[in-house]
Formats: sequence, structure tokens, C-alpha cells
Amino acid sequence: MSTVKKNVLGRGLSALLEDRGPSDISSTGSALQEDGSKSIPGSGVQTLSVNSIEVNPFQPRNEFNLDALNELAESIRIHGIIQPITVRHLGEGSYQLISGERRLRASKIAGLDQIPAYIRTAQDQGMHEMALIENIQRENLNSLEVAISLQRMLEECGLNQEELGSRVSKSRSTITNYLRLLKLPAQIQNGIKEDKITMGHAKALINIEHIDRQLFIYNQILLNDLSVRKTEELVRQYSTTEKAKTSQHISPAKEFLKIQDKLSSHFGTRVSLKIQGDDRGKIEIPFLSIPDLNRILELINE
Repeated sequence: MSTVKKNVLGRGLSALLEDRGPSDISSTGSALQEDGSKSIPGSGVQTLSVNSIEVNPFQPRNEFNLDALNELAESIRIHGIIQPITVRHLGEGSYQLISGERRLRASKIAGLDQIPAYIRTAQDQGMHEMALIENIQRENLNSLEVAISLQRMLEECGLNQEELGSRVSKSRSTITNYLRLLKLPAQIQNGIKEDKITMGHAKALINIEHIDRQLFIYNQILLNDLSVRKTEELVRQYSTTEKAKTSQHISPAKEFLKIQDKLSSHFGTRVSLKIQGDDRGKIEIPFLSIPDLNRILELINE
């Protein structure tokens, strides 16, 4: 399997915020600031050294699940940072975290030296809300960018979902649907941004419990150019089949399910791990076409 480079940061962020700036941009697409940070043109985002960011001592959350952090770190290694953190500028190249401690911790585990961040100054809270609301109302935003902006308003402005809905003139259910997009795997989130799938497709995928199943149906959408309605039908059929299997068979051990999920996530298709007793079994990797088979073979040969 190929080695993942530490500059994977740009892959995730640039996938969401592709924009080119004026002539003062370096060959990496970033402008060097006086304090050594780099700004990403047109995005309002800068890349900061992870060592320049201190956590907020008043952060109410102080316990983090190590397994979940490691999983997020692995996603960051592969896809980069999808949602920048938010920090407060303290001066002299020093920053304090406002939101995104899980992302910061996972980035350190992933070995990143820098992380994308929104930087706030001593700005009036009302002005900050207005800036975020104005961003949400831009016509050219995709649904994932709207979701990120809504999440920022919840985290940085101390709003609940009802208050947020009144600020941006959206119902609570609409707010919830947008925010649920941020729970999807990074691969699917990038698919939303790149217009490979619509929010309707994404809403159907959210109803699937396991990531490997989400990725399997996501690849079905891309391979077969499925409409939202066809995707919803596929999700319903899949859910019905899974319920029937659950009622007829005893679930494999937790360790085998975890292996199966990891293989499915890696190959982007639903891998089946079948245990036949006495430590024997077999792995089945389905493919839908010759191009899909070639894709799987390339992953095996990495």
C-alpha cells in the first residue's frame, strides 16, 4: 500500500475551497502571512502550525475516545481536513482554539504539521453572526458548505438549532438535514462538493447505519448514474435485506465485523467476510463491471 504524504492537508481542504488568488500567491496556492501562517485565497481560511494553537481551558469537553480519534486521524491522512477548525488570534503567532478540538487532536495523531483554520479577532459577536449568515445566503454555495457554516454558527455563536433556524430563515428539520451531512465519510462529502451527488442522494445515504454500506451504495450511484429516487429505492431494498439477514443468522463476532467494515471502506464496495468455523473462512469482494474490477485490482496491488 502506498505511503501517505504529510501534505495531505491540501487534498481535503482544496477539494472544498478551490480558488486561486492574486499574484502574491506562492506555488502552493497560499499567501505567506507575517506570522508565518498561510492564507488560502478566496476561502477566509489560513493554515497554521498545530504547535501554535492552544486549547481553550474552559472547553467543557475534556474526554475523547481514542479509537474514534484514531479513525478520524486515518480519514485525515487519506482525505485531508474537510472542515477547518476555528481559533482566536492571541498575538505573536499564537492562537487559542474556539472549536474543532477533535480535528486538532486527530491531525496531530496523523502527523500533520499544519491545519486549516478560520481566525477570529476581537470581533463583536453580532458582526460575526452577520458575516456567517451572509456567507450562508450566497447563491453559489453547495450543500456541504452551507452545513459547515451552520455548524460554525452553532459552535461559535452559542446558538441552539431553533435560534439558528430563525437567524437564517430555515426550519429546524432543514437545519438538521444539513448538519447530518457532516456525519458522512469524507469521500462522500467530497462527492457532494464536486457535484457527483446531490443533497437528495446524501440524505438517502445518511439513513444507512454503517460507513462501508454507505460507501458501497455511493459507488453504485456513481457507477450507474442513479437518480435520487432510484437511490432511495436501493437504500430501502438494502435495509429490508439486512433486517431479514439479521433475523435469520447470528451476527459474526465483533472483531470480524470490524475487519469486514475496514475492508469494505478500503475497497469502496461491500466486502463479505464469511467465517466457516475452525478459524477458516473466505473473503468475497463483489464487482459490478470490468472497470470496477480494475479499480479493485489497483487497490490490491498498491
